[in-house]
Amino acid sequence: MEFLSVIPPIVAVVLAILTKRVLLSLFISIWVGGMIAAGGNPFEAVGVTFTWMKDVMIDPWNARFLVMTALLGTGAAFMFKTGGAQGLIRALEKKLNTKKRVQLLPYFLGLIIFFNDYVNSVIVGNASKDITAKHKVSREKLSYIIDSTSAPIATIGPVSDWIGFQVSLIAASFASIGIIGLEPYFTFLQSIPWNFYAILCLFAVPMIILGKDFGPMAKAEKRAQTTGKLIPDGSVPLSSVEDDLGEPHKKEGNVWNFFLPLVTLISVSLWGLWYTGGGAEGKSMMDALADTDVSIALTWGAFAMTLTGLIMALIQGMKLRECEETLLGGVRTMLPALIIIILAWSIGTVTSELGTAEFVVNATQGWMTAALLPFLVFIIGMFISFATGTSWGTMSILTPIAIPLAYTFGGEELIPIIVGAIFAGAIFGDHVSPISDTTVMASIFSGSDHIAHVNTQAPYALVPASIAAVLYLTYSFIGSGYVLLIAGIIIQFFVLRYLGNR
Repeated sequence: MEFLSVIPPIVAVVLAILTKRVLLSLFISIWVGGMIAAGGNPFEAVGVTFTWMKDVMIDPWNARFLVMTALLGTGAAFMFKTGGAQGLIRALEKKLNTKKRVQLLPYFLGLIIFFNDYVNSVIVGNASKDITAKHKVSREKLSYIIDSTSAPIATIGPVSDWIGFQVSLIAASFASIGIIGLEPYFTFLQSIPWNFYAILCLFAVPMIILGKDFGPMAKAEKRAQTTGKLIPDGSVPLSSVEDDLGEPHKKEGNVWNFFLPLVTLISVSLWGLWYTGGGAEGKSMMDALADTDVSIALTWGAFAMTLTGLIMALIQGMKLRECEETLLGGVRTMLPALIIIILAWSIGTVTSELGTAEFVVNATQGWMTAALLPFLVFIIGMFISFATGTSWGTMSILTPIAIPLAYTFGGEELIPIIVGAIFAGAIFGDHVSPISDTTVMASIFSGSDHIAHVNTQAPYALVPASIAAVLYLTYSFIGSGYVLLIAGIIIQFFVLRYLGNR
């Protein structure tokens, strides 16, 4: 039974890549999981499948997340309809006059918006989608830039809901094994240089932008440059604002139609993260972020963004009927993504019910040593995150297991190294798994075909992942995270240069 637990996620990934039909692949893999749970009865498996899907939709956090995603779509729809994207292009086009400069825009925006990966995808995608299209940057390349900055920057800070969540996991693990005198947040700060994959990703993006593409991405960029086709023939982007919303109400939009909804989204979301975590009761920012309710805070922010867009549309002279159509069009752009997210969560339920993560951990636990532990934790994290499509879920599974192991094998000194390896492995799966919510969000807001995004990003993610794996293997000889990190950045530069020249 335990071995069978890895079959559903493998089916999901293989079918998605072979058929290029994400929805069908995810549903079949959930049904396969239902077959295993039902002891091979195909009819009972259908009942189990829909029960799992119902359960993830009525979960309070998930239900709010679905509402938030729809509201982000309506907010983005008003930005488009009021001409905000066109206003931004007019404001930037004189300075962003080359293809490389245009690609650096989403990268630097991604670094600035570090407090949440979902909000990062919304803002960066909307800010850069039209201007990158004008310079014939493929949608696959844009989605790679968005995806490879949003989660890595959220996990290392300086302040984000990710960090609050990660610190709370560290604190719970310390309490479970009775560690006294170690501050969880300080341990997190010590782990940052050991989060090799996230940091190497953040360096890989500009190295690739300023260098040369390789693999499937090089083909995508050549297609966009020579034919003007931003997505492959026969592919379907997860979101097409133009198809769902038609022409902007005012083509000569003002840049404020873009910035005001975004400033509202950021400020209300940040305030919500602080407030729902008990900031108003006197908690510090980090304590508030550790206890915050992300789904409520971001839903407030997304609603405030939509409301701001609606008010600006009315001021522009849009009729109520047009505003209502824009609202519905915004939800429509998000519909494929909402269904994928529900199915991806259901796969998470399948792997949880069948014990996928426990199987992976138990299969390797017997032959761990202090020297091998960071490498193995990183590899296990990669596999669990890839199979389940959730970095937070991977962190939740691995942290309470890996920190006690680190303390047993290497004492307090090994803990920050292991924490860095856990978070690094968890983020890798976010980048290469077609069932990851952050990968889906990057595809939506870049206007990319989802499978095309996964296929082109995978080779780019494997370079920093491979280098990170080697660095974890050599930690016991060198011992300094900073020295290893600098070596890794230099190695990555030459590897990417070599692959680009080929």
